[in-house]
Amino acid sequence: MTASGLLLAAAVLVPLAMAACCLSRGIRARAPFLLAAAPLPALLAAFLVPDGTFVFFPAPFRMSLVLDRPGAILLGGAALLWSAAGAFASPYMGRKPATVRFAVWWLLTLAGSLGVFIVGDVASFYLVYTLVSLAAYGLIVHEQTASAHRAGVVYVVLALLSEACLLLAFVMLAASHPDANPLIRDVVATLPASPMRDSIMALLILGFGLKMGLVPLHIWLPLAHPAAPMPASAVLSGVVVKAGVIGLIRFLPFETGVPVWGTVLIAVGIVTAYYGVAIGVTQTRAKTVLAYSTVSQMGLLAVLIGTGLENADTGATTLVAYYAVHHTLVKGALFLAVGILAATGGARLRPVLLLTAILALSLGGMPLTSGALAKLATKPMLGYGALGYAMTLAGVGSTLLMLHFLATVARDARQNPEASAPPGQVLPWLAVAAASLVIPWSLYPAIAGETVQSLFQAEALWKLLWPMALGGLAMIAVSRLPKLRGAIPEGDIVVLAEVGSPALGRLILGIQQADAALRRWPAAGLSLVTIAALLAGALMLGA
Repeated sequence: MTASGLLLAAAVLVPLAMAACCLSRGIRARAPFLLAAAPLPALLAAFLVPDGTFVFFPAPFRMSLVLDRPGAILLGGAALLWSAAGAFASPYMGRKPATVRFAVWWLLTLAGSLGVFIVGDVASFYLVYTLVSLAAYGLIVHEQTASAHRAGVVYVVLALLSEACLLLAFVMLAASHPDANPLIRDVVATLPASPMRDSIMALLILGFGLKMGLVPLHIWLPLAHPAAPMPASAVLSGVVVKAGVIGLIRFLPFETGVPVWGTVLIAVGIVTAYYGVAIGVTQTRAKTVLAYSTVSQMGLLAVLIGTGLENADTGATTLVAYYAVHHTLVKGALFLAVGILAATGGARLRPVLLLTAILALSLGGMPLTSGALAKLATKPMLGYGALGYAMTLAGVGSTLLMLHFLATVARDARQNPEASAPPGQVLPWLAVAAASLVIPWSLYPAIAGETVQSLFQAEALWKLLWPMALGGLAMIAVSRLPKLRGAIPEGDIVVLAEVGSPALGRLILGIQQADAALRRWPAAGLSLVTIAALLAGALMLGA
């Protein structure tokens, strides 16, 4: 196997091997200190492996790895955030006995979330997608609080529904293909002519939309993010939701286009973008506000994907990846910032709040930030008609929501005693914050086809400033409505479902009982070994 192939294989194999090694009592105690190093092979692969690299493993596994431009962009941003959040997690989680269990779930989620960006065949994609979906449950319920278990139940029900939809779609995709485990690009090429096209498209959008958190399938995000530990919230919101994004990029036929389903995605994306803002401004906890912000941002990505599908625009996938990596780094940095602010007080609070404000307003498109670059790069694809104006108004909502977030964290930190966060937490946060600016700036000329000098022109600045000004005015209006705060509970529509459905209550009890059994080390250890053996064995035998 070539060096490029080994590096791609190591992106998945290294975290799986680390997770398997945690079954050893001697290595288990050191696991939290290895979290920052586990994503490094993937980070190197994103920068060093040439675009278009394809690695194919022989029978019986038939696993394939591929790195194209959208995959490399998303892989690099995801690996960087995972590494920084892993470094943050070590001092944040401490030396509690439960930290080892957290590290194992972390490594498995990491392996799956990086694997979805590089696998090239249908069966392997389903395997790594399932891995990231199920392992993330362990991160969500780590705190063992009532809210964490409630969030975990909602999450796992939706995750299983997502996997069921995708399994049906993949079976239908592969049914007419002579290969038992076809390449993704081969089945996508035959999708437009398939007699089951519309059923497959519906299942793909439903399955991946669940992972992205598109309305009304978003309810796991505002429950899971506040319940999970801070570094886990950063990767859940920054990376795990991107499994749905890369799924749509990989499995939708952008070359031929499907206008009707592109329109469906655009409509769902617009509703999601506005809904996330409308519910987010009623929330009282900073992490919940960020969760609804992620819902809104996933709506914007759905609009971009739908536009590309509607217009048969293959270049849309790169623009979607560019916008997504901006969100990955900024949102990850904002969740880490909440942890930094909670441990900071006195004179040290102001610079932390200032950097947090820059990161937050980046999501609204503040000039010279990554959000500004992402919005300017995607503006030509959205056009300057009704859709373009709808997305501009969504940017107004993003500014409003981020101003609400800043008011919330500033209020929460006002009474903090004089203190500063540990360097082991501050340095990873600063690294992600810096990367959220440097990486989008370095990619912009190649993505947008324009020089960076064009960003300083008055016309470009005006396109960014007036929506932010309108968002500021909206914040003033919202702040005059004190009854709005806390008017809608976290999880919004799921609360109504829980109250009105005895069957859901019985399902929750059953899942909690299963969780109690599976979290015992003998059963959990057997599950981890099985998962690690499936993927690691395929990679090693293929090598």
